[in-house]
Amino acid sequence: MKIGVQLHPQATTVKAMRDAWRAADSIGVDSLWTWDHFYPLYGNPDAEHFECYTLLAAMAADTKHATIGALVTCYSYRNSQLLADMARTIDHISDGRFVLGLGSGWFERDYKEYGYEFGTAPGRLKILEKGLPVIKERMSKLNPGPVKGKIPLMIGGSGEKVTLRLVAQYADQLNTFGPPDNFKKKNDVLNEWCKKVGRNPQEIERTVAIRPEELEKASEYAAAGADHLIVMTGAPYDLSAVEKFVASR
Repeated sequence: MKIGVQLHPQATTVKAMRDAWRAADSIGVDSLWTWDHFYPLYGNPDAEHFECYTLLAAMAADTKHATIGALVTCYSYRNSQLLADMARTIDHISDGRFVLGLGSGWFERDYKEYGYEFGTAPGRLKILEKGLPVIKERMSKLNPGPVKGKIPLMIGGSGEKVTLRLVAQYADQLNTFGPPDNFKKKNDVLNEWCKKVGRNPQEIERTVAIRPEELEKASEYAAAGADHLIVMTGAPYDLSAVEKFVASR
């Protein structure tokens, strides 16, 4: 079972985040993530907050082992061709450790305060679906291309009619949420979509975002089909449960 950490970029400092991702990388986590929002998602709505992709560039330079990425990028915040170029550049900074995590977006405050059209959930999914081939095409034109020839694509979400179909069609990784019975249900739906589109389901890594205390359910998540647990944590970043898990593997 792989283990990762998502560091929330709210109510914190850049120094604290850098210290935390360096520490997580040194104890041997498999992946490091932050989120792609412009305002806090919980607690004080006006607390300190930092932008995702700037942080990812620093994370790429500061770390050596773990893969890195956004859990997940809100597709509609950036031009798709620019996003491909940003991802490729961070991939080079990290020496080939970048994962492009994508989602359709949901946090209305981000959209309203930064001047993006919020629209509807189905509409945002259509925008994401239309953009996936554009990102792939731009990635193929960039010079130089990704370090390892291809940047893994993660799609985050749980929608059974559209999101999981897009995962089956395009993604190398799925990220969704627990508890284990919910994760199993989404996993089973994804497997059905793989059959429908002619995709080998074993090609898609299954990741699940969990709270630190849910590491006690690691065996349940494994039985539900999870390959990779990603522990979500805010400041102050307590990595003790993750360090214990890594040591026990």
